[in-house]
Amino acid sequence: MGGRHRTDELDGGFDSYNDPPPRRRASRGRVFVPLAGAVALAVLLGVAAYVIVNKDAGCSSGADKIALSVAASPDIQPAMEKIAKSSAPSVDGKCVEVTVTAAKAADVANAMAGTGATGAKLNPAVWIPDSSLWLAGLAKSGGPAVKPSGNAADSPVVLTASKAGASKLKSAFSPASWTGLMSAANAANPDGLAKKVRVLALDPTQNAAGLGALLAGANVLKSAGGDEDVLVGVLRQLSESTVPSSDSMFATLTKAAARIPVGISTEQAVWAFNTNKTPSNPAVALYPAEGTVSLDYPIIITTKDAELRKAAQAFAAKVTSADGRETVQSFGFRTPDGKGGAQLTADHGVNAKKPTTLPLPNAATITQLAQAWQQIKLGTKILALIDISGTMALPADKSGTTRMQAISNVGIEGLKLFPDKAELGIWAFSDNLRGKGVDWKQVVSIGPLAQQSNGVTRRTLIEQALRASQAIPTGNTGLNDTLWAAYQKMSKDYEPDKVNTILLFTDGVGNDDPNGGISNSEILQKLKQAYDPKKPVSILIISFNTKEDENRKQMNSIAKATGGTAYFPQTVLEIRNIFLKGIARRLCAPNCGDPGGK
Repeated sequence: MGGRHRTDELDGGFDSYNDPPPRRRASRGRVFVPLAGAVALAVLLGVAAYVIVNKDAGCSSGADKIALSVAASPDIQPAMEKIAKSSAPSVDGKCVEVTVTAAKAADVANAMAGTGATGAKLNPAVWIPDSSLWLAGLAKSGGPAVKPSGNAADSPVVLTASKAGASKLKSAFSPASWTGLMSAANAANPDGLAKKVRVLALDPTQNAAGLGALLAGANVLKSAGGDEDVLVGVLRQLSESTVPSSDSMFATLTKAAARIPVGISTEQAVWAFNTNKTPSNPAVALYPAEGTVSLDYPIIITTKDAELRKAAQAFAAKVTSADGRETVQSFGFRTPDGKGGAQLTADHGVNAKKPTTLPLPNAATITQLAQAWQQIKLGTKILALIDISGTMALPADKSGTTRMQAISNVGIEGLKLFPDKAELGIWAFSDNLRGKGVDWKQVVSIGPLAQQSNGVTRRTLIEQALRASQAIPTGNTGLNDTLWAAYQKMSKDYEPDKVNTILLFTDGVGNDDPNGGISNSEILQKLKQAYDPKKPVSILIISFNTKEDENRKQMNSIAKATGGTAYFPQTVLEIRNIFLKGIARRLCAPNCGDPGGK
């Protein structure tokens, strides 16, 4: 994943929605973490349900035994347990005693990669995670290639809603699709489908179904010609609407809400929720019209011991046998070729018809998307500098809107893209605002947008301040002194778990300070010397209606000195995309190439 110091930002479904009656169990999701190290598995976390199996008549108490440990994803562990119980395999005349342990794939991946905390020490010979997505980073990390010894099951990634919600979705979201989901989840389009539909995401770094959904959605966006800004808008929105587990998601789906909740799940999890929980408002699997990806439950033999490998291969053969496939189907899974069993019926909220399959991208793309998610989720700390000098009263474009009004509208629009936990503050600047030579003044202190003062949130205070902003007719532009004061403050108050940014709104007429102050060459020198790549504070500039090459060159140089960028919109309509581009810089910083100014 990327480092903690990123340098800048602007932070065919269930047929006709025929809904099933209630019935039994929810499954949990898993994680994606790039895997590192050898395949040998030393430590596992999240241990649940131990099952020791030696029921076969040939496994008498005096017989020689081979102890085989199997760590399985919690959703498929009961099926693996039943297969192991049916008859113990034997190797070279020895009975195989199988221990099946439910272990979250996230914990196993962390143990293999040597990342994250560990709680219990086990050495399983076989690992059955829910998805091969867990293995995507292994080759990249320098570990050996892993080839599964077959697959235990298959379960498509689906959209899901409650029975009541699915009925309401007919007019707004039919047929179900990744296109519709991404539209509803796009932070840059809050007035579209998002007004009717609330998307519940599963953290793709903690859940294979969540990652699979993002991969499918990104694939559909790319195929339709969508650009990175749309994906960034989706990631931004979903990063603020994640639920901690599949159980939490299903609980949220069944609650009445103004916006219809739509979640991400596996088909088997929908089946399990309906059959195990007997909910009064059951879940419905919605199969995306474009097709979907599936979790493939690979069987990974991790042991290097020759005898244990034989035992592991014997157990894998039982899992992949005809009887094993039938057992897997009885727990709401499909066979690896996608064939559904008798359990996949409308009564259980699912459909046995095999959905269209979307191919998974290569390992590099999977890793890139997981890293993008981590970068987007970083906290936000922004100090916005608002130019209120005399030239801001001039027209912004042919619409007659003043530059001051345009900047205010820009800020209000951009504010919608930031979550309540984001920390923002505002300074206004011209010249001599707090006595001779002090060109700036604090309008709203930096803090979380949701924080209240006298019953009013900081978000509201900032919006009110932007609406009330007025240019000072005789005001000059003490830009450089203001920038340096802001940079010193943000550097002093640097927070390592956030993207620390100075956001400058101006009309780009440059530094115009009759009191002298810091010159253009001096500010560049100071910023270059002050910039610390280990504690980066970047400057992003939105310089409205800036046309002169000299001013653009200076703005670009200021931004570049701190790993930032400068944007030069000529119309009010360009603004929202600029904010998304600023957020998108998290995905490439500090190597984002040429500045955004042209």
